[in-house]
Amino acid sequence: MKNKFIYLAILAAGFASCEPEFENEVNAEYSAGDADFSSYVAIGNSLTAGYMDGTVSRVSQSYSYPSLLARQFALVGGGEFTQPSYADDVNNLGGLMLGGIPIGGTRLVIDASQGRPEPIAGTSTIEVSNPQATAYNNMGVPGAKSFHLLSNTYGDVAGVMPGYANPYFVRHAITASSTVLGDAMTKNPTFFTNWIGANDVLSYATGGGALPDNPLTPSVDESLLPTPAADHNATGNLDPSTYGGNDITNANVYASVYSTIINTLTMNGAKGVVATVPSVTSIPYFTTVPYNPLSPTALGGSANINALNAQLYGPLNQIFSAFGEPNRVKLLSATAANPILIYDADAADRSAQITAVLTPTLGAPTATAFGMVFGKARQATRDDLVVLRASGVIGTPNASSPSTLININGVSYPMANKWVLTTTEQLKVSNATASYNSSIRSIAASKGLAVADMNAIMNQLVGALRVETGQVYTANYFSGAATEGVVLFSLDGVHPNARGYAVITNEIIKVINRHYNANLPLHNPSYFPGINIVGSN
Repeated sequence: MKNKFIYLAILAAGFASCEPEFENEVNAEYSAGDADFSSYVAIGNSLTAGYMDGTVSRVSQSYSYPSLLARQFALVGGGEFTQPSYADDVNNLGGLMLGGIPIGGTRLVIDASQGRPEPIAGTSTIEVSNPQATAYNNMGVPGAKSFHLLSNTYGDVAGVMPGYANPYFVRHAITASSTVLGDAMTKNPTFFTNWIGANDVLSYATGGGALPDNPLTPSVDESLLPTPAADHNATGNLDPSTYGGNDITNANVYASVYSTIINTLTMNGAKGVVATVPSVTSIPYFTTVPYNPLSPTALGGSANINALNAQLYGPLNQIFSAFGEPNRVKLLSATAANPILIYDADAADRSAQITAVLTPTLGAPTATAFGMVFGKARQATRDDLVVLRASGVIGTPNASSPSTLININGVSYPMANKWVLTTTEQLKVSNATASYNSSIRSIAASKGLAVADMNAIMNQLVGALRVETGQVYTANYFSGAATEGVVLFSLDGVHPNARGYAVITNEIIKVINRHYNANLPLHNPSYFPGINIVGSN
């Protein structure tokens, strides 16, 4: 299946006037301005930790944006900057082990012979149960939501398997009852960055707004279960201890937690930069797989298309049309790309109607099965976002289907809710993100802190970004060697690659220079690696 490329409009603002200074400029007069970088601490999640290609590895961590910032801070009096040790990642595989059992996959690479991402061969050597019991300057914890930074069980190894602790924080929490924020404050920060909140909506979005709190066994078909993840902005649940891993954090909870974090970080006079929550639906994870990947060839040609129309799409179209939904399912085209068939939790349930209409011709048992499978089905539209991992599911047999006649995912069987983020689900994500960012801005303003608008940057990456060197970088997912050097995202479709982190670092440096009257040089993104391609895996 071909990737859906993302073509970006070149930014016109911000690159005129004076030429920027890059690292190692001759006779540069660098300055910290009004900031004190002697003890810099970074708070955040995977975007802060240096996560890329689906994991944190020994090498990926070295390209974290806090590490890249610290290199420039060192030019103007910045102190020692430390990150959690990954010395045990001897082969740079990433992943995680707990008691010798893998609990996190190794990093993704492109096998040149296959041309697609896959986990690098090998077994992780990062053992979670070997505690470092040390606070670091980079306190980014992959997977952390805002309220997790205040949890005193988040670093308890006994809580990893039950799910109330985070294996990444367990590796370096000072004690089993440490909090991320508490450990960070032991570094007595004079300057900080805080980029937290993306995970408060991201796991809901990457799960297609459908994943329940507890993982389903492989034998259970999620498309048949009304178990959508919760939106606590809508439900008003103010107790984050009751949230599931895929739930959206209530906006009031987020604001309260964020205020506590900032009040704590600034209690001794530290200055810093806070970053807004990016619009997660603009990342390649949601923009790569098209809603209509079913070409006539992929569907097996005219004969198969005619059979599908006669036996499935035609009858469904007639039934939905009879109940006022003529565009819910249309006949497949033999000349153009066709949309996938999806399960929509918010669609009108026509199970009973389908069963009633089909019973005379198919018999009660078969008609009932059809009603169950297609009662909340519809074809995807251009407004739906198909998640990246769905590319490996579309067109494959569904083992949960009651009949081999209707068992092809996206064709004759609806794609499960978790594979598609519908417009209704996108609105929940958008509303939450807007509320979080409003809180970030108002709380930052009350403390005189600088704001890096990462939401604006991500939205600009719906097109492309011309950096100070004149190079244009894109946000599209890897699509072959031709784009290898200009892609800013790693192979997981969510996190930047090293070059992307350099671009993010530069945006934060610009904010620091403006807000704190500093003169820090920018990094040259072209000096950093892009997509990781191996000859064989």
